[in-house]
Amino acid sequence: EISYQQGGLSCLNILDSSMALKFGFWTIRGLGQPIRLLLKYTGTDFEEISYQQGGPPEFSRQEWFSAIPKLGLDFPNLPYLIDGDFKLTQSNAILRYIARKHGLCGRTERQMAIVDMLENEAMDFRNEFVQLVYDPNMASMKADYLHSVDARIQRFSLYLGDKPWFTGDEITFPDFSLYELFDQHRLFEPTILDKYPNLKNFLDRFEALPAIKAYLSSDQFKKRPVYNTPALWK
Repeated sequence: EISYQQGGLSCLNILDSSMALKFGFWTIRGLGQPIRLLLKYTGTDFEEISYQQGGPPEFSRQEWFSAIPKLGLDFPNLPYLIDGDFKLTQSNAILRYIARKHGLCGRTERQMAIVDMLENEAMDFRNEFVQLVYDPNMASMKADYLHSVDARIQRFSLYLGDKPWFTGDEITFPDFSLYELFDQHRLFEPTILDKYPNLKNFLDRFEALPAIKAYLSSDQFKKRPVYNTPALWK
């Protein structure tokens, strides 16, 4: 491990650059997509191991379950990240692990606290949407969801204001999660951001980042499915 100073705070250069990381997830965007975006943005070499969930009526996860004994994960889950002999699960832990290497966790104590807040706001946003798209009654719930989620989107718009990124002038890892969530929502309802030009500009700004632009225009990027086979909207 190599210690370096950033903004008066000591960070650890914790990624082993001598070999490609292994990133495991379902063959969907889901929780894995912000990690993919962050890996691409940071120029991190990685190998993706994909797992396919079966179709109805069983929606089998046997492909993933069969792989678990061979992986040696302390808390088996998807997504996972393997960096040499270090193995990590939980999506936000993985995002932070990558972000720390590249100074994408905030430079000051205040910025890091804001990053923590935004990380959790993004997860609340995501969890509400997931509850909807996996609910058998999604069609009848959609109108109510779009009404209620507008208040959340408005708060994000007010918080972003005229800043380029959610913590200010420099991009941090919650921007990757929030980009993905806003993009999912405009796929779900194309007009959902029409009242919020600063959020649309945020999406455009993110997509114009050279590494992100290259990834989104490559064969590696899959626009769909967003969620797994049991979801009513994919």
